[in-house]
Amino acid sequence: MTTIKQSDFIQSIKDALQYISYYHPADYIQALGRAYEAEQSPAAKDAIAQILTNSRMCAEGKRPLCQDTGIVVAFVKVGMCVQWDAILDIEQMVNEGVRQAYLLPENKLRASIVSDPAGKRANTKDNTPAVVHVSLVAGDQVEVQIAAKGGGSENKAKLAMLNPNESIVDWILEVVPQMGAGWCPPGMLGIGIGGSAEKAVLLAKESLMAPIDMHELKAKGATNRLEELRLEIFEKVNNLGIGAQGLGGLTTVLDVKILDYPTHAASLPVAIIPNCAATRHVHFVLDGSGVAELTPPDLSMYPAVHWQPSAASKRVNLDTITKTETATWQAGETLLLSGKLLTGRDAAHKRMADMMAKGEPLPVSLQNRFIYYVGPVDAVRDEAVGPAGPTTATRMDSYTELMLSQTGLIGMVGKAERGDEAIEAIKKHQAVYLTAVGGAAYLVSKAIKKSRVLAFEDLGMEAIYEFDIVDMPVTVAVTSRGESVHQTGPALWAKIQLKH
Repeated sequence: MTTIKQSDFIQSIKDALQYISYYHPADYIQALGRAYEAEQSPAAKDAIAQILTNSRMCAEGKRPLCQDTGIVVAFVKVGMCVQWDAILDIEQMVNEGVRQAYLLPENKLRASIVSDPAGKRANTKDNTPAVVHVSLVAGDQVEVQIAAKGGGSENKAKLAMLNPNESIVDWILEVVPQMGAGWCPPGMLGIGIGGSAEKAVLLAKESLMAPIDMHELKAKGATNRLEELRLEIFEKVNNLGIGAQGLGGLTTVLDVKILDYPTHAASLPVAIIPNCAATRHVHFVLDGSGVAELTPPDLSMYPAVHWQPSAASKRVNLDTITKTETATWQAGETLLLSGKLLTGRDAAHKRMADMMAKGEPLPVSLQNRFIYYVGPVDAVRDEAVGPAGPTTATRMDSYTELMLSQTGLIGMVGKAERGDEAIEAIKKHQAVYLTAVGGAAYLVSKAIKKSRVLAFEDLGMEAIYEFDIVDMPVTVAVTSRGESVHQTGPALWAKIQLKH
């Protein structure tokens, strides 16, 4: 009978979470490299180049791939012949591993988990608790699949209780465009079919733990119905033209994963969960011989892609910027920002809105300023700030009219599309919205030379910072005239795909 020590299990969880914070799975890098070679959209190709370059930088520097270091999800399969040398239960051991991993001084990860989710939403400070699924299986080993799932992609999860005669493919093709770009494509789609409502969602999540093998599946061809569905959905989703970061292009998904389960004769539950450009998961097995061994990827297998700013990019000084200048910017144009950039996301916007409603002065002037929707990772060593990629801008849409009409703000930086109401506010006030690449957080952070907290320090990573930046790469996503690249780009590339 195998004996698993508590210390070995906790250390393995800790090591695994640190490992996936800075190492992409090799299959993801190889698939993204193929997508880069095939991509014809300049904007999408540039975004993929940033993600690939960021991935190599993180592997070399052992820093997080994304500032959103995720909610931890663990599937733990315990052999029925396993004996534990432990005081804590399995969930407690997972949570202790999470705590140690996220508070590791040399690579502290961002704590994003809040308790009392329908109330005070207080940060737990150590990213616990994890979401843990435990099952008893035959055997004398403990098998663990563990992932750190970003909020941007997790928020796009969908569940439908279809009628048995309805088309799964048609539902997915309806849902994926509605997901927008907040899940940071290109990534994977995890699909669960059957069982009950909660089972379908669980299947979709577990399917994302599998390695990317679409290239091999296309080469050999389908041998069963699920493989036929994978190939059909893969082709049709990519034909939508959404592309990397929703900018329009040939590759929206790198793979489609499906798990199914028998279901009620009257039911057809279908769930879809995307995995983002910061795909983070690893699998290990404990057999009683000690801590799991995780082998770092061979950096020689990375594509020879080293992103550099385009010579055609326009350099912008945020310290002297005016609406006269921003009015000349075109949708899809690439910029390099320098100067002083404010930050603020959900909690900061809510607090500012509450203060304005009470007639209280704001602690920071936003007049003629740009604000970056970001919650950075804590700095280590000589960093000004840790990885600092953009968060999903759509969550700030409800504040956009207020901020633009009352504060003098003239520009915003985030990721993904803006809703119709926000675009109308941007057009009305002749502001602009820019996007940075989600999945290139460490690369983006290298443009940040200084950082200081200006207000709301108690909000931690959601405080208002001021960054001194040099040549931060962004794309014009919504112009002062209300033109959105997230509308025009995919529409253009969907037509191009249709012609082929």
